[in-house]
Amino acid sequence: MVPIRPSRGDSERGAELVEFALVLPLLLVLIGGIVDFGFLFQRYEVVTNAAREGARLRSLAGYTDTQARTRVREYIRVGLNLTTAQLDAAVPNNSSGVNITTGTVAGVTPPVQTTIVAVTYQHTFIMLGPVMSLINRTWSNQINVYGTSQMRLEQQAGS
Repeated sequence: MVPIRPSRGDSERGAELVEFALVLPLLLVLIGGIVDFGFLFQRYEVVTNAAREGARLRSLAGYTDTQARTRVREYIRVGLNLTTAQLDAAVPNNSSGVNITTGTVAGVTPPVQTTIVAVTYQHTFIMLGPVMSLINRTWSNQINVYGTSQMRLEQQAGS
């Protein structure tokens, strides 16, 4: 008996290579998205902690909005390892980057004075922005990261 050999048209040589070529771009986009999300989350944590630091400083007696704003900007600069020019682009040195307000907590007797520090940081995507803009022209490679903190104002003795 003679074994039946497949004809040349039935050969599956190279099928794995074709499948790999089809799956590789999707796998790279997935890995890039995971890495980019990690960077975004790290920046979110720094911005949130900067807002907390600014609110804590502003809640203490004797500190001004300018000092709290400077502390927030410095925390972000060190935490994200930015130069001063990069910091000015990401967190403007005016009220659009770091907002500080004071108010009262409603429904509490006696009323409690609080300070609220809201920080906006503009994060630029590293990997996925350029890749996604090739697929969809309306994809933006920038996203705003917000951090907000509210703390009770400390009052000086006798005031």
